[in-house]
Amino acid sequence: MNSDLILGTFVREEKNRFLCTVSVDGHTEEGYIPSSCKLENFLELSGKEVLLKENRNKSSRTRFAVYAIKYKRNYLLLKTTEANNIISDSIRSRRFSFLGKRNIVEKECIVSGYKSDLFLPESQTIIEIKSIISTEKKAVFPTVYSERAINQLKKINELLYDGYRFVYVFVSLNPYVENVSISEDVRQCEFKELFLKCVGNGMCCKAYTAKLTDKGPELNKEIQLNLFR
Repeated sequence: MNSDLILGTFVREEKNRFLCTVSVDGHTEEGYIPSSCKLENFLELSGKEVLLKENRNKSSRTRFAVYAIKYKRNYLLLKTTEANNIISDSIRSRRFSFLGKRNIVEKECIVSGYKSDLFLPESQTIIEIKSIISTEKKAVFPTVYSERAINQLKKINELLYDGYRFVYVFVSLNPYVENVSISEDVRQCEFKELFLKCVGNGMCCKAYTAKLTDKGPELNKEIQLNLFR
């Protein structure tokens, strides 16, 4: 296990969606959950083994942030922003050869009014990365309505017409997920319609799982992405 990770036990999620109570060495402490969604909607948390990171910001309200939760024989990452780091760290590997030249990788830069997660200027390729937290073998995205995601797809469609390449990447933070499907929920119909429109206009989409190793979080494997369930 990474030396900067601390073993603890999850006690409960608090009313504030970013806060929880954890037990470390027999003592309970308030902890920070680095996720904007209520995790109890997806996971059974109480009594589970968790990996914590000590907050280095002295002004932080909490001493620890919950990094991952024990799941089967591995861990499910709870820090959703790790998905961006995982893809960034792997972008020059052979599995991303379909992207072409990627000697230059720019992070979180504005491209024609769009804030990209990654941008490859040599091929004018914009990469959008979405993390997924699910304990189901067949994960679904999105699970909640997001106006931001809707607006992103509208802008993506415009930029596809302007000649940019787009790659929409789903990263399951659970290594045991086998495939990802676009939600059929009626509340997500606008997302699906726009997503399929972008695919029809040339947007590439991929899905992967991430796995926590002794070296840290890594890209695990490519999984099936189902556009139609």
